Amino acid sequence: MSHFETDAIRINASKSNQREHSAPLYLTSSFTFDSAEEARAMFAEEIQGNIYSRYANPNSSELIDKVCAAEGTEDGIATASGMAAMFGSMAALLQQGDHILASRSLFGSTHQLLTRVFPKWGISSTYGDISDISNWEKLVQPNTKMLFIETPSNPGLEIIDLEWVGQFAAAHNLILVVDNCFATPYLQQPAKWGAHIVTHSATKFIDGQGRVLGGLILGKKELIQEVQFFARHTGPSISPFNAWILAKSMETLAVRMDRHCENALAVAKYFQDSTDLDFVKYPFLKSHPQYDLAKKQMKHGGGIITLTLKGGISRAQKFIDQLQMISVTANLGDSRSIITHPASTTHSKLTEEEREKVGISDGLIRLSVGLEHQEDIIKDVERALEKSR
Repeated sequence: MSHFETDAIRINASKSNQREHSAPLYLTSSFTFDSAEEARAMFAEEIQGNIYSRYANPNSSELIDKVCAAEGTEDGIATASGMAAMFGSMAALLQQGDHILASRSLFGSTHQLLTRVFPKWGISSTYGDISDISNWEKLVQPNTKMLFIETPSNPGLEIIDLEWVGQFAAAHNLILVVDNCFATPYLQQPAKWGAHIVTHSATKFIDGQGRVLGGLILGKKELIQEVQFFARHTGPSISPFNAWILAKSMETLAVRMDRHCENALAVAKYFQDSTDLDFVKYPFLKSHPQYDLAKKQMKHGGGIITLTLKGGISRAQKFIDQLQMISVTANLGDSRSIITHPASTTHSKLTEEEREKVGISDGLIRLSVGLEHQEDIIKDVERALEKSR
């Protein structure tokens, strides 16, 4: 087995008769057969081969092979977006009457799936607080089939003990699904701790330059087969072009994440004692409530920090408007640093009470630290803090 960096670069699609060094784009909707018998056999899954790009394509297959090697999973499927992956990982494996136990700290759209979409189909859910995981035992119901978590959480950067949650899921015979978007497979591999399914919004750090949408569902082969059947007939397939971009992006994920993490830690340390802020949160800051746990299960602290500004939403908005370099957008994981105000954007559909329960105050700012020189990032934040007073 090679190192992460080597696998990410050297796992490639099979060469065509053109002997290309880099996988070409396979911009085709379908693939031809040499005979009627070969077509029959492929549709019957007696022999392997590409049939239709909604099912599989050399570009998506290369991406899946790279990320499965990185995550240590048996199989996977690429989807059109991160939310297609979140939805597919649940919808393919659940049925009417099932129950999901989920950590309360989830991305806003995932929260909408659990509270507004799945109830229409008779699938219920209950939230467990990360701060009191000992209480989760009481939340398991006879019809609980799945445990869904994200760690670090978006945007609160709460950390869940993957070893504990893996043992908990096994003890209750639950399918454990872990959204690993913030950590990426370079920093954390949930399958090593017992996760059955690992999901990603590949739009974020895996792409790394804010270019394309994509999602990934990775995990145990028998579960992925069910997801593949679901996706084959519901159509959340990734485009060959996006898959090609993401497969190439995997080759630089390690070096990019090293710099993201280096910059994020430097920014977090610089502002941790700022009188303009109530709190700076970053997994590898010693002030993080789960610092020891983060160090145990993550290679580095990730590329996201949160800044809680004194003065609430008014101050937060003034601060954002004073930024000169950092982008204001809802994405993250870009080479460019990005600021987001979750309470008014990504998590605005949650009630104030729901936001409070997951630590999203009106003054909380999510900073996705990019690859610019760390001194320039610090300078932009510092200037905006001064001008927003």
